[in-house]
Amino acid sequence: MSSSINPRLTRRLTRLTRLTAASALTLAMSTALSPAWAAGPGREAPKPGAHTAGDPLFTYLGNGGYDVESYDIRYDYRPGTLKMDSSVRITATAKQALSGFSLDSAVEHVGSVSVQGEPAAFRVSGEKLLVTPRHALREGRRFRVEISYRVDRGQNPPSPSYPPGTHIIDHWINKPDGFALMGQPDRAHMFFPCDDRPSDKARFTFRITTPKNLQAVAIGTLRSRVTTGDRTTSTYAGRDLVPTHVVQAAVGHFTMTTARGPHGLPIRSYIATDRYKAAKPRVDDIPGQVAWMEKRLGRRFPYTAYGVLGVPGDYDGVALESATLSTFSVEGLTRPAPDIAPTMIHELAHQYFGDAVSVRNWNDMWISEGHADYYQLLYSVDKGYHRLDDILKQRYEFEFGKRVESGPPARLKTAADVLTGGNNGGVLMLAGLRQQVGDAVFTRIERAFFDRYRGTSATTRDYIDMANKISGRDLTAYIEGWLYSDTVPPMPGHPDWTAPQAQKTS
Repeated sequence: MSSSINPRLTRRLTRLTRLTAASALTLAMSTALSPAWAAGPGREAPKPGAHTAGDPLFTYLGNGGYDVESYDIRYDYRPGTLKMDSSVRITATAKQALSGFSLDSAVEHVGSVSVQGEPAAFRVSGEKLLVTPRHALREGRRFRVEISYRVDRGQNPPSPSYPPGTHIIDHWINKPDGFALMGQPDRAHMFFPCDDRPSDKARFTFRITTPKNLQAVAIGTLRSRVTTGDRTTSTYAGRDLVPTHVVQAAVGHFTMTTARGPHGLPIRSYIATDRYKAAKPRVDDIPGQVAWMEKRLGRRFPYTAYGVLGVPGDYDGVALESATLSTFSVEGLTRPAPDIAPTMIHELAHQYFGDAVSVRNWNDMWISEGHADYYQLLYSVDKGYHRLDDILKQRYEFEFGKRVESGPPARLKTAADVLTGGNNGGVLMLAGLRQQVGDAVFTRIERAFFDRYRGTSATTRDYIDMANKISGRDLTAYIEGWLYSDTVPPMPGHPDWTAPQAQKTS
């Protein structure tokens, strides 16, 4: 994510109120076990999956015991109401013998849940949907969960990880003629029940029904658009694995534009119709931007299609790396190239680092944001918008205050620092690493890291190990110093760079 209004957006952390009645849930689940599951030699009795993924920043988030393969989400959008009848079909694989499992869910109302086509017992506790299937699920079994629910797009509950009084951005982005989504970092489960953690990636299908004079848009590729009477259902689907926090679905008046990128890559963008002409020059830049990124990294674009979504009015003052369809305020896309093109590269770089290679835990978010900032900076330099050392020096001086505020990039103080706390230190570490090993070796590190973790998730340790392996050097102390130290390390190649005067005298 990047911010077109305030790139240093800050937030604060709250501690989660722990789920209660866990013992009662375990008892309820145990009564639902099939007799075939009697414990025997070499067989563990089914038990509930974990209710969190153990993330140190978002302690309540994620779930255990299964791995999601796909989400198939339906929305029924009707003008004049913020309520929206919805459903999701989840396909997953049990990673243990499951007597029950949980999903992250902050939807307004859950109407019904079935597992393998049979009604399942369920209850909601805080932002968890707790499900007890009629029969326990064997380890390794592929299973299907179907949930009927309703959302209220007027509700914007804050993350349980944020303290009272924290500035909260909107996640349902409502417009007079529709809506868009902004689920980062931990609000996708406001849109659909899910395993809402970046490491459990899945394939997505969106089926959105609207009045026929409106257009539905989503990540993936348009598979069908069927009109019955005055209602149209649009289906978008993709075969690529995507983290929950970078999905997108929108409704409104959009104009679609198509082009071809490198190697015939389909480029399709959806722009708020009343600003389409003003935004078109920037949209026309996208094939060249993809070509620049492919040449710089030496790897093809990681998804089967790309484009941008330009929503009318404001988009929370930010842009989002929605997988295959980066999202912007349409007003941002009408700005001159030097003002908005670097941000477009930022979101494009996220398709590689952050989307195709997602982070394992939220403390690893520097991998996503640091890389996006790094390639954004290189693009600005290549285009003559900035001088490299000028920007790096400014960012180096800024890091002294930022590190006090947010903590080290890979050991953040609070969940509120996730989206901006790792950017600055991350880009400085990468720039310094390139300075030490040279451009050729650095590019080999980046390629090898991307190749190894594409389609899955990675940690800070994974990046360190890859850098050591490819360079043939032990770079652990250097990288860990930038990512974990409370103090700002010296900048390679620039021993004269120091803390700004205000920091020295404070």
